[in-house]
Amino acid sequence: MSVFGHLLIGARAIPGANGAVRATNPATGETLEPAFGGATLEDLDQACALADQAFDSFRETTPEARAAFLERIAGHLLALGDVLVERCMLETGLPRARIEGERGRTVNQLRLFAAMVRDGDYLDARIDPAQPDRTPLPRPDLRLRHIPLGPVAVFGASNFPLAFSVAGGDTASALAAGCPVVAKAHSAHPGTSSLAGLAIQRAVHDCGMPEGTFSLLFDSGRQVGQGLVADHRIKAVGFTGSRAGGAALIALAAARREPIPVYAEMSSINPVLLFPRALAVRAESIGQAFAASLTLGAGQFCTNPGLVLAVEGPDLDRFIAAAGTALAAIPASTMLTPGIHGGYACSVAAMEGHAAVKLEARGQEGARYQGQAALFSTTAQDFLRHPALREEMFGAASLVVRCDDLATVRDVVASLEGQLTAALHIDEADHVDAAAFLPLLERRVGRILVNGFGTGVEVCHAMVHGGPFPSTADGRSTSVGSLAIARFLRPVCYQDLPEALLPEALRSGNPLGLNRRVDGRLQLAR
Repeated sequence: MSVFGHLLIGARAIPGANGAVRATNPATGETLEPAFGGATLEDLDQACALADQAFDSFRETTPEARAAFLERIAGHLLALGDVLVERCMLETGLPRARIEGERGRTVNQLRLFAAMVRDGDYLDARIDPAQPDRTPLPRPDLRLRHIPLGPVAVFGASNFPLAFSVAGGDTASALAAGCPVVAKAHSAHPGTSSLAGLAIQRAVHDCGMPEGTFSLLFDSGRQVGQGLVADHRIKAVGFTGSRAGGAALIALAAARREPIPVYAEMSSINPVLLFPRALAVRAESIGQAFAASLTLGAGQFCTNPGLVLAVEGPDLDRFIAAAGTALAAIPASTMLTPGIHGGYACSVAAMEGHAAVKLEARGQEGARYQGQAALFSTTAQDFLRHPALREEMFGAASLVVRCDDLATVRDVVASLEGQLTAALHIDEADHVDAAAFLPLLERRVGRILVNGFGTGVEVCHAMVHGGPFPSTADGRSTSVGSLAIARFLRPVCYQDLPEALLPEALRSGNPLGLNRRVDGRLQLAR
């Protein structure tokens, strides 16, 4: 399949007429062909109208039909083979192994949601049968299921061109819920987005889904992105990107006549807490593992370990020395876009020029658009005094905060905004101290892990990839794992409906074979 620069509006592929989007190879600075025409407001209106028309029929597709549709998307993505991998490599500078791994994750997400749709538990079907003889008042027959919100706008992310982009987790979970998707491609990887979009469009056709189930738009500015959030037919938004970008979309959605939820993943520095006994026993090995995590993917992960908290002393010095030695041996990596590289260089320069900060180590220098790793340190007092030190450096850079004692570590944690992850490095002798931190950390992060780093995000049922603001717009949600489907559902109660009018999920004979809660008790499907 070749790459061509067309919008995908329902079943059609049409050239965009509103400016042009061109990808840049970040490894060379070369402008890539073809040009992708930006969508007009008329194109946006057509995509949203088709999505709205498709909603009522798509949301009532059978679990088997919708699951097969998700699996067909996965199959078409795999069938693209090297065409997808090589185009993605050109547009992102990421190595083949990373792209192939991310493609596998994208496919697994789609298959996870297909399995979830088949088992039906996401509907959370509940039945409280009528009690006509109850006194003093009879109870009506009450039945509940979850239904999809409506068409969803999905914004492709720059740092995960497959797993968080056009066919990524937001799209997969929205389609699984029964929501048509209008996706806006990220301007950094339009060719990758086009190929993924064509795979979805082909699956829509193969499975006989309504035409408006999926559309893909390119935006040469901000008009289309803003227009999507403002369009009255869009009922929710999925976004992964900068804090400024997410905040702008949240404001647009809140200002609508009908405000809608924006599930935005925005900013996180993911504190790493080094407890005394663990640091004493294995400072060097923790430092080496930290350097590997920090530089993974040029540090362009939302779970990058951007902050290290530990008690001042020789053991912390050993950790810093080991991390510095490891960083010095790690080559600089190409960053995703010239803009991301420029932003990273500015944030590192600002940190290095801060009077309260000491440069501890640097990675190897690199060529054009390659990010040089950096490790800094400051004191807890200065960290608490200077809010600028808490800002995310999107790349392979981190700040060590030297604390007087564990009470000071606690003060620093208490000062932090919401985070995606917190990593605790502990030995058995640290368990009592670590336990005292858990209630505080639970209030500030979505995932707490021990003796590791947050850069690995497993796609499974128990994963939470979310956290309090500003790590995400809504700390009650996750963008990874099967629970992500809950973002695009809402409960509806049916009171005293005749059997013939009830949704199949709630009919007395349980025709869909669902696990259901009847009169408060879970009844497993036979």
